[in-house]
Amino acid sequence: MTPARRLSALGVVAALAGSLTAVPASAASPAATAHPPTAAPAGTPPKVPVATGYGGAVSSVDADASAAGIEVLRKGGNAVDAAVATAAALGVTEPYSAGVGGGGYFVSYDAKSRTIRTLDGRETAPLSADRGLFLENGKPIPFDQAVTSGLSVGTPGTPATWDTALERWGTRPLRELLKPAEKLARDGFEVDETFRSQTAANEARFRDFPATARLFLPGGKLPVVGSTLKNPDLARTYKELGDKGVDALYDGRLGKDVVRTVRQPPVRPGAERKVRPGDLTAKDLREYEVRRQAPTKTRYRGLDVYGMAPGSSGGTTIAEALNILEHGDLSKLSEKEYLHRYIEASRIAFADRGRWVGDPEFEDVPTRGLTSQRFADSRACLIKDDAVLTSPLAPGDPRDPRPCQAGGRAAPTTYEGENTTHLTVADKWGNVVAYTLTIEQTGGSGIVVPGRGFLLNNELTDFSFAPANPAVHDPNLPGPGKHPRSSMSPTIVLRDGRPVVALGSPGGATIITTVLQSLLNHLERGMPLVDAIAAPRASQRNAAATELEPGLWDSPVRAQLEAIGHRFTRNPEIGAATGVQRLPDGRWLAAAEKQRRGGGSAMVVRPKG
Repeated sequence: MTPARRLSALGVVAALAGSLTAVPASAASPAATAHPPTAAPAGTPPKVPVATGYGGAVSSVDADASAAGIEVLRKGGNAVDAAVATAAALGVTEPYSAGVGGGGYFVSYDAKSRTIRTLDGRETAPLSADRGLFLENGKPIPFDQAVTSGLSVGTPGTPATWDTALERWGTRPLRELLKPAEKLARDGFEVDETFRSQTAANEARFRDFPATARLFLPGGKLPVVGSTLKNPDLARTYKELGDKGVDALYDGRLGKDVVRTVRQPPVRPGAERKVRPGDLTAKDLREYEVRRQAPTKTRYRGLDVYGMAPGSSGGTTIAEALNILEHGDLSKLSEKEYLHRYIEASRIAFADRGRWVGDPEFEDVPTRGLTSQRFADSRACLIKDDAVLTSPLAPGDPRDPRPCQAGGRAAPTTYEGENTTHLTVADKWGNVVAYTLTIEQTGGSGIVVPGRGFLLNNELTDFSFAPANPAVHDPNLPGPGKHPRSSMSPTIVLRDGRPVVALGSPGGATIITTVLQSLLNHLERGMPLVDAIAAPRASQRNAAATELEPGLWDSPVRAQLEAIGHRFTRNPEIGAATGVQRLPDGRWLAAAEKQRRGGGSAMVVRPKG
């Protein structure tokens, strides 16, 4: 099957015009480059949260993956090539977050045409799926049982995304770009504390699948920090994809193995876990298509903010929240006032997300209305400086905006798994890629395809199992070939048609608030990008309580916000962002987490601080 057959056009991307504009001086401050490397096991590149220099940049959660992308850039590949190589390496070292068995969203900026292009490589439901996919006897299946099952597995989109991106915009063949990941899988990578803890959290269900246990519980035990974990099956899978192309999955033996695993999950004899089979077929694989569609766009304080259009809810929700905040000068507010407005804007945008965003091939999604300033203004007037909105908040109607509209019926935000990974890349020509990819939960479905070395996703649990409120239309119920709604938010910001910053994050529905807060920290509050990413986070998703990381939970600002009615719950860690920034002198700055998920890895081709 050719890449053209895996593409469906939902829109076209318009060209941009303009010239490079300098970013705030604070973004290139010495403080942004002063962080020492984190200690790393021998043979593994050190993790550094920020790097500046020339020739291009890569930022991801993993040093081996970032190094794979940098090597592609060093040898003359472009940002698209490097993004694919980095993603493939993450499939080895971050197998609980992403890989061949998953999907994602690819947003890229082309420096020559000054255009933003996007690929929707989201997993899809089987063609046999209907609204009752996760119902038994008229009631929703328990969520944990749905996750660890063949029933939760959507048609993988990641290999098709790589193939399509390279066919349209790359300069190197997939075979060449998979070589670093193939070698990494064959020779192994160093286990760190994050990998061990994620394995421990999944140990019970991993033990119920022999192929999973053999790979991730070597010798029947948790992997030891500092040990080397090898994955020869994945190395062979990457070689097969390189030699035969992605049709090996979509119309070949690899696909047959995936289908058999989904339909007959290979459970350990004697296991007490009930593992439901799925209904994925060879036809589902053959008919899978990557969608090429127009990005979302909103204008914010002279900047053009581009994101992923529906079925992702990231682009529309971030755009609406930014538009709500457009008229206030956030840079002059106290921390309490700033956080209050950010939290309330997030609450409102999530209320509208839940009612209106779903797969646009099945739902009439008012994308233009959701991202319009007119609609945002009609919602912004709900925010009061001395009071807190009550959740669940009823949605507004972007098709007919009315000031301070408070009518309609409210529905709570449904749960979404909080794992995924994100990478951000730039090259010496000025091209940029923001790519978020996932298998959904940490560890996906928990099911490794025997002999193939990768986990299958549980992405279909991103559908609503049943309407959150039967009186409110839910655009995110399952359907045949339908994309479940996502919160992935790869974002690229331009000024006068040139890149200013690009970023994204894992974290389920907290992705949206992570990207939004990081953007506001950097663009509005003047923080260097690495500090904007590292700052403690708050996440409000139209819920009764806002989640706070320890840095805010333990801060005096929490009591100040509680005094006007805010309620909070503690979340030890929200998201794990990465980003790149174009500096005024032409250098690239790559930024990653300082501590979350053990810290991220920022690299440039030719460092120059």
